[in-house]
Amino acid sequence: MKKMIIASTSTVHGSSYLAYLTPTLKVHFKGVKELLFIPYARPGGISYDEYTAIANKAFSKLNINVKGIHEFENPKEAIKKYEAIFTGGGNTFELVNQIYKNDVLTTLQEIINAGTPYLGTSAGSNICGVNMMNTNDMPIVYPPSFTTLNSIPFNINAHYLDPIEGSTHMGETRETRIKEFHVFNETPVLGLREGSWLEVAGNTITLKGNHTARLFLQNQNPKELESGVEVKL
Repeated sequence: MKKMIIASTSTVHGSSYLAYLTPTLKVHFKGVKELLFIPYARPGGISYDEYTAIANKAFSKLNINVKGIHEFENPKEAIKKYEAIFTGGGNTFELVNQIYKNDVLTTLQEIINAGTPYLGTSAGSNICGVNMMNTNDMPIVYPPSFTTLNSIPFNINAHYLDPIEGSTHMGETRETRIKEFHVFNETPVLGLREGSWLEVAGNTITLKGNHTARLFLQNQNPKELESGVEVKL
């Protein structure tokens, strides 16, 4: 049975890395002693070692040791042997590029479907959807495919932002860009606001956190989902 936390962000304003998720992670990773971290997204271009150290510091508060997938010669075998997996945020294009380069997409799908606890934040959440086509990131590299884990039957738009009333900004809103996506694609999209996350237990997907989420379906008006409700398409 799938056991996933799919979070819009790793850090909310005014708090430390993963702090707002700590109560949830205590339950989600109960009994886990060591976790495998996938640092491929490299936020700000930092190194894998630097990124893994950030994750390790956060999880040390839960008495969980963190090892980076880059520390292993065989990343597939590392994924299979670990008790839990965390994929951090950063650039989704580079994350997906490295997932394909290291040929670990199918292995990740298998262990998630088998019930290995998974945490994704930002880019690590974007890859949980059908594909990565609703990321906000710049295409700094060209991955072999946009197809991702398909662990949930819709795409994630992490860090979803509502239009700012009175703003003179002339660029497209997130809603406009998702509508553009739906001209050519049927895949539903969930706009996940900062501080919100999805809890996946088997085939049940529940919105958590203090905010609503915005669900976009092709040729339909967007729907606001209240925290605590099951996400149904």
